[in-house]
Amino acid sequence: MGLKKGVNLKFTGLCVILKGDAMSKVSRRDFIKFGAVSALAASGVYASDMPVFRDKDVKFDEEWDVVIIGSGFAGLAAGIKANERGNKVLIIEKMGRVGGNSVINGGIFAVPNSELQKKNGVKDSKELFISDCVKAGLGLNHVELLGILADRAVDTFNFTVKHGAKYLDKLLLEGGHSVPRTYYTENTSGSGIVQPLAETFKNLQGCELRTRCKFDEFVTDENGAIVGVAVRNDYKFDKNLFSDDKENKSGERKFIKAKKGVVLASGGFCSDKFFRKLQDPRAVPEFDTTNHPGATAGALISALKIGALPVQIGWIQYIPYKCPDEKGNGITSKFASQAAFRYGISVDPKTGKRYMNELADRKIRADAMFRIIDAKNDSYPINLCDSVAAAKLVESDLANPMKNGVIMKFDTLADLAKHYKMPAGELEKTVERYNEFVKKGKDEDFDKPIKLTDGITISQAPFYAMRGAPKLHHTMGGVKINTKAQVLNIDDEPIKGLYAAGEVTGGTHGASRLGSCAILDCLTFGMIAGENI
Repeated sequence: MGLKKGVNLKFTGLCVILKGDAMSKVSRRDFIKFGAVSALAASGVYASDMPVFRDKDVKFDEEWDVVIIGSGFAGLAAGIKANERGNKVLIIEKMGRVGGNSVINGGIFAVPNSELQKKNGVKDSKELFISDCVKAGLGLNHVELLGILADRAVDTFNFTVKHGAKYLDKLLLEGGHSVPRTYYTENTSGSGIVQPLAETFKNLQGCELRTRCKFDEFVTDENGAIVGVAVRNDYKFDKNLFSDDKENKSGERKFIKAKKGVVLASGGFCSDKFFRKLQDPRAVPEFDTTNHPGATAGALISALKIGALPVQIGWIQYIPYKCPDEKGNGITSKFASQAAFRYGISVDPKTGKRYMNELADRKIRADAMFRIIDAKNDSYPINLCDSVAAAKLVESDLANPMKNGVIMKFDTLADLAKHYKMPAGELEKTVERYNEFVKKGKDEDFDKPIKLTDGITISQAPFYAMRGAPKLHHTMGGVKINTKAQVLNIDDEPIKGLYAAGEVTGGTHGASRLGSCAILDCLTFGMIAGENI
């Protein structure tokens, strides 16, 4: 949850009710705003409280062939591909740095049927990849889009390598995947892809990447086709505002013509305290997110205003790999996902017992964690493993969190239990029982796929542990697109001149995205948008 000690929350199933200290941190003014926004949304006014610009009513200050909103994976891929077709391309980014959430992404990239899988004897297929995604997505996935991801995965991966991305020579297994199919960037971050792509784009003839340029609204012609955008140059995002989209008036208004079209690659809205709570009442202002502060819904709302068809916007993913003892994205994810969850266990500190399948998909694990979290008493799940499991990590993924005190090392399980105030005897019994499951090859309690644990038990000291908690991570819904990355309207027909890619789109992953599929999704449909615009 990423909440400070003393924050009083009550969990009822998956519902989160603010009380006490947490309630006091949300001002009366904020709740008035929530009420106002809810009322506007219900009346249909919220989505149209800013003007819709017509080309006949504006004077364009500059023109480009293609304008791309957002500079993350999707936007950069779209920009490079659009330029390959001879287009002059402008990428606009509202923040002062390039990359959005992509640059702080964990750098894990699912590539079904990859060369590294073949090298390691891993059997994968398009059908298996789709099956894994549909299971995690609760059957809500737009399967035709998943098929595109599977078909283009190797091509997308090679695209990043061509432009300078580097990867470790190892395969990762992410929860919910039937087989290891995930690459890891050499610098263990999404920046390992963003930075080389950004350098490539900036060096292309006829291209510009402009920061502190906020997209406000689309400009349409009399037939509703997208012909440009209204932006504000010299925009300064204000993280102290409750809603930067609604309250920030900084910057100078300009109109930019897009002769070939616009690509919407603005990302998700997990940092938008207004919009996320309208979609998911659990997403209260105090709820921590892995996203950067600029991950808001303004661009998405503008697309809805001009008739884009919304898909599954209410589905928001909570990532289970995070720690309540660090804010935001933090640095503990790799320990949780690649060591403790795969080769170790997660236990309830109140009982010392396991409570879930540690290799289930993100939603299943996050939901299970919510059920045992007692934030009022500062009680969170404990994710743990032994030294053999920890040795599987890239050295920095263990050393840095230990240096920061969010991952702890213990000589014995009894010491670990004492530190986290759990019954030592029960923890030792839990570990003994789990180790027997590993030896037998079957988890009789939670059906964890033991074959994926490589026979590693929890037996070799020292032992490592962290407190765990889900955080807001990925918005599953957005605008609907077709296989050409065209944005569709309410009649399920393309909006002329408008394309979209990445987290601002919806439907591909259904209710919950499998870990490491975001990079594949963003890059692939970014490339497709650039190829078709």
